[in-house]
Amino acid sequence: MATPDSLTLFTGLGLSESKARETLKNAALSTQLREAATQAQQTLGSAIDKATGTLLYGLASRLRDPRRLSFLVSYIANKKIHTELQLSAALEYVRSHPLDPIDTEDFEQQCGVGVVVTPEQIEEAVEATINRHRSQLLVERYRFNMGLLMGEARAALKWADGKMIKHEVDMQVLHLLGPKMEADLEKKPKVPKARLEETDRKTVENGDAAGQTLSLMEQLRGEALKFHKPGENYKTPGYVTTPHTMELLKQHLQVTGGQVRTRFPPEPNGILHIGHAKAINFNFGYAKANNGICFLRFDDTNPEKEEAKFFTAIYDMVTWLGYTPYKVTYASDYFDQLYAWAVELIHRGQAYVCHQKVEELKGHNSLPSPWRERPVEESLLLFEAMRKGKFAEGEATLRMKLVMEDGKMDPVAYRVKYTPHHRTGDKWCIYPTYDYTHCLCDSIEHITHSLCTKEFQARRSSYFWLCNALDVYCPVQWEYGRLNLHYAVVSKRKILQLVAAGAVRDWDDPRLFTLTALRRRGFPPEAINNFCARVGVTVAQTTMEPHLLEACVRDVLNDTALRAMAVLEPLKVVITNFPAPQPLDIQVPNFPADETKGFHQVPFASTVFIERADFKEESEPGYKRLARGQPVGLRHTGYVIELQHVVRGSGGCVECLEVTCRRADSGEKPKAFIHWVSEPVVCEIRLYERLFQHKNPEDPVEVPGGFLSDLNPASLQVVEGALVDRSVALAKPYDKFQFERLGYFSVDPDSQQGQLIFNRTVTLKEDPGKV
Repeated sequence: MATPDSLTLFTGLGLSESKARETLKNAALSTQLREAATQAQQTLGSAIDKATGTLLYGLASRLRDPRRLSFLVSYIANKKIHTELQLSAALEYVRSHPLDPIDTEDFEQQCGVGVVVTPEQIEEAVEATINRHRSQLLVERYRFNMGLLMGEARAALKWADGKMIKHEVDMQVLHLLGPKMEADLEKKPKVPKARLEETDRKTVENGDAAGQTLSLMEQLRGEALKFHKPGENYKTPGYVTTPHTMELLKQHLQVTGGQVRTRFPPEPNGILHIGHAKAINFNFGYAKANNGICFLRFDDTNPEKEEAKFFTAIYDMVTWLGYTPYKVTYASDYFDQLYAWAVELIHRGQAYVCHQKVEELKGHNSLPSPWRERPVEESLLLFEAMRKGKFAEGEATLRMKLVMEDGKMDPVAYRVKYTPHHRTGDKWCIYPTYDYTHCLCDSIEHITHSLCTKEFQARRSSYFWLCNALDVYCPVQWEYGRLNLHYAVVSKRKILQLVAAGAVRDWDDPRLFTLTALRRRGFPPEAINNFCARVGVTVAQTTMEPHLLEACVRDVLNDTALRAMAVLEPLKVVITNFPAPQPLDIQVPNFPADETKGFHQVPFASTVFIERADFKEESEPGYKRLARGQPVGLRHTGYVIELQHVVRGSGGCVECLEVTCRRADSGEKPKAFIHWVSEPVVCEIRLYERLFQHKNPEDPVEVPGGFLSDLNPASLQVVEGALVDRSVALAKPYDKFQFERLGYFSVDPDSQQGQLIFNRTVTLKEDPGKV
């Protein structure tokens, strides 16, 4: 018969009364559970919540060694073990470590104690898993084995909450595939085994199973299944139709022939950054994937901030990433048409001239303009006066009569600016705003898909409203999440502050994440495109770790960067028994893993230089390079050197080593082979680290002193007097090399004939010690 106290205790853990009574029938289990619950209550000093009670029941029912009960209960009661997964790991740990005492540090590491998995990490892991199976998902849809997605995401985030992962998988699959259709409810057809094996073999041959990333264009075929077809704009949720919509779409199809048209519309007032690379890939990639065209259109409506160098730099970066615009256009190409439409908008009673000050228009709760119901004829006369220069800057604006999604009322269409324009000179003293210009330029160019980042979602209402108010073709605006990186700032204003403070040289300083900076540092464009493909296209903003971009860089450079040898901190080595009266010519493979890619020749003389770190007078455990009594091989030479004498300078510093050499095949194999140079080229090498010390340098909580206070003092180390083998002597700016054992390097444009400068692009492997 159950005692009232025990029954109450067990139901207090969250057990049903029937379950509690059944537990009490098992003497061993009930004793262990009672002891666990009593100890937990003493630790907590309060009632036990249901989640903790469930874990205590699982512990009591599965623990085979009662000596560990108290130890494990303390972890559960103190919420250090708070998931079923952690409890299973803890039980396995104590089972496999039966002897006292337990190494708590090792135990906590093996059980994920203190590990916090954020919703953002779960979202990224699920997204990466879905991207790996995207093509198959799109074919099989809901007949795909969703357990595979769960399993891979769980493997990537061992300590994540399984329910959260399942919820995220369900949400992202729904976002990708849309609701289930009738065909999705049909049973998956059986695939003959032989056919299945053939399919698997093809998958491996195509590289998907080997972990290769689908290109962004391939991903977009899936992501964009929900996009409308050209001419079917009206099928898009939220698209606003009018009595003229179908006729305008018919005319649009006559112009485009049903072709997909996108555009990349940067403002020419700064340099493109890594986030723009995603936009470039998305716009040009989507058009290319659908046999369409993409315009490069400069949004040059603010002459105060535009400079000729930015137009050139933007075009260069687009082409550097491998894309050729169908046509380069400018918003200023359409100034005459835009002005005529503004006059028409006034005629239709949809716009008016306003005299409210800029500060009165700020915010989303501004009062209606007292000039909102101004007579049409009066606004026409005043707008003409604005064009003729009869108003000072800020004295008059043209505003559109609408309320946007974010509550902003009557956005400005035109403002007065007495600044000559880069292309139109002083023809205009009034310039259109983004809210007015963008959708109308899209309409003029018959863009089918106006792809923009999420912050422009609040402008979608003005986008549709304006095209419809003028009865012109209305494209569809689609929003996607921005791409950001940790340890970086990309704001134009903040980069200018960095330049002004002397923290970086200019927009192309290799520590920045502008595209010109990444090119200068040596990042291949293919790597940036591959990174964008891995990130994929999501509605949510994505903030990635820089090491993921660096991994893409290594993948490309490993196959494309010629090998060479360089010594950053040289130590002179004289071979006293050099086997020839003259230097030997050594054939070094350009890619040691694939000698079919050719060789280059380097001299091997009686004097060579090695890295100072590759020598210690006395060896120590784990040290495998040159030391007394410990010879090493010289890479590619076929020779082994052995220390004979250390030559010191006046201060006692090691200045030179005297060694003897022997053929590598004439004795015991050395523990290591080191790189070296002989008759080298002297050069400068710039070693780069992260510019900022914290993940989010713009976060006032993380960095209270502001991003300028977060600069990493070790972000640039200049090594003068580095030595590189002569195979690189004729290298040109942006040529890329792997300096064996050191990393990947690129020739900096500062280089001159006979004075090479190299930037370290990335190390050979990600440094696990990095923050």
